[in-house]
Amino acid sequence: MTTTDEGASEVVEAAAPLDTLLGDATTPLRRWLPGKEGLQFVGALVRAPRPVAGVAGRTLAELAKVVTGRSELEPGAKDKRFADPAWSGNPTLHRLMQAYLATGAGLDDLMGRLDLDWRTEQRMRFLLENLVEAVAPVNSPLLNPAAWKAAIDSGGATLARGAVSMVRDLATAPRVPRMVEPDAFVVGRDLAVTPGHVVFRNDLVELIEYTPQTDTVHEVPLLIVPPTINKFYVVDLAPGRSLVEHLVAAGQHVFLVSWRNPGVEGAKWGVDAYAEAVLEALDVVEEISGSPRTALLALCSGGMLTSMLMAHLAAIGDLDRIAGLSMLVTVLDQTRAGTIGALSDERSTNAATARSARKGYLDGAVLSEVFAWLRPRDLVWNYWVNNYLLGRSPPAFDILAWNADSTRMPAKLHRDFIDIAQNNKLTEPGAATMCGSPVDLSRVDVDAYVVAGVADHLCPWQNCYQTTQLLGGTTKFVLSTSGHIAAIINPPGNKKANFRTAAHNPPDAQNWLDSAEQQAGSWWDDYASWLAEHSGADRAAPKEPGGPDHPVLTDAPGTYVLEH
Repeated sequence: MTTTDEGASEVVEAAAPLDTLLGDATTPLRRWLPGKEGLQFVGALVRAPRPVAGVAGRTLAELAKVVTGRSELEPGAKDKRFADPAWSGNPTLHRLMQAYLATGAGLDDLMGRLDLDWRTEQRMRFLLENLVEAVAPVNSPLLNPAAWKAAIDSGGATLARGAVSMVRDLATAPRVPRMVEPDAFVVGRDLAVTPGHVVFRNDLVELIEYTPQTDTVHEVPLLIVPPTINKFYVVDLAPGRSLVEHLVAAGQHVFLVSWRNPGVEGAKWGVDAYAEAVLEALDVVEEISGSPRTALLALCSGGMLTSMLMAHLAAIGDLDRIAGLSMLVTVLDQTRAGTIGALSDERSTNAATARSARKGYLDGAVLSEVFAWLRPRDLVWNYWVNNYLLGRSPPAFDILAWNADSTRMPAKLHRDFIDIAQNNKLTEPGAATMCGSPVDLSRVDVDAYVVAGVADHLCPWQNCYQTTQLLGGTTKFVLSTSGHIAAIINPPGNKKANFRTAAHNPPDAQNWLDSAEQQAGSWWDDYASWLAEHSGADRAAPKEPGGPDHPVLTDAPGTYVLEH
């Protein structure tokens, strides 16, 4: 994409997680090539001889202690890689572990002392983190004591199983160790089982109406818009871990959009087509419920799409159809959005859109690979050891089953999202359009509830917070203690769960954090209360799903979610 002035160039330089994610998925080799940032890193080393020498000296001193057995270095409390007793009981292995920890700490110290611009620092940290994680002695079949024990106890069977698993995983995308077996969960049997019915279908969406579980429901229904690059049941996992189930039990009349998994036939579906599909669903919700107003809940890329749709409704004078807007882990302001925002450039995104245009869509499997390498210890090397060195099957975990159930993205939507994110268009009134209307988020003056995760590696909470400065209404910002997906799947009952919120939203995210109060428990209960305040009075729950013009087509979870 060509920038036409200095200001636009600065916007591109400061962007963006979404364009990086979507661009990196089609040009995966680039993420491992330091490019100009590598040269800038070398230059920074040359310009800082004293800090470099200081870090080198301290690291060598610690390594000397390791060799002589005087080092006190030990893994952190959350680092479970070296849990096998041999790492502490065997002098050679213990020294090897300490040398690894000392070297990693030295590199981290060095990065903090160099004068680097934001993009170079984030990119080099990504590369160094992946390098450090890759060379951990626990990842080596020759050094991992648990792998040796498993091989001996099984007569070598674990090595054979691991080799077979590796060949299978590396043969096709996403080419990372499998995190869950494909038959561990079945959609409609184990996941996405909240009772409901499909009451509308078009080429792009199925609309699910969930069966009320209370005698009365709030008169204002809720329509959920899930991510466009994942399947909807992230909000309807196993019973007890389903946000949909929780809201239905709280007396909400819940509807949900289930996106179709597009192929070549949907190559020309862009943001306008997706928004028009949501508008059709909104019309149906109003017709079935009889309510002229609806609350919206949107997630991640679905939140970007929904915020633009809200701006369109404001532009045409129809925003009074919306009773409230909720967005989970959604970035609208893409400025300097962490590691993933540092890996993007104009050349790579142009190449990415060209490749998806030729194919007609972006394959979701390659997106899964990008996600994995952003957290290599947890999502790559942990399963490398478990699956390949120990010859085990990965444990069954519903979130990872959902993550592995990838979807495709139409080429046009891919291109539209990259354009919006790379040029950070949602922060500038009129820079983007939706269904022919200029997008001005400041005109979206309905009340909003915005949730972010403090440990989110894809959508940094500081960027999510900036939504409070873009929308024109009163926004309640909630910061969960979790990461990207765990911030969504946060059912009550976890004694460690808590969240923060504040009475005011100052321009600076850190100032908000300094004033925020911590509350124990899950934000789900807080959200249910907020939603109830914006959902009107109670009325008798509908006895039958759908209506005369919208008969039941099939039971939930529908057919689109089962497409692969």
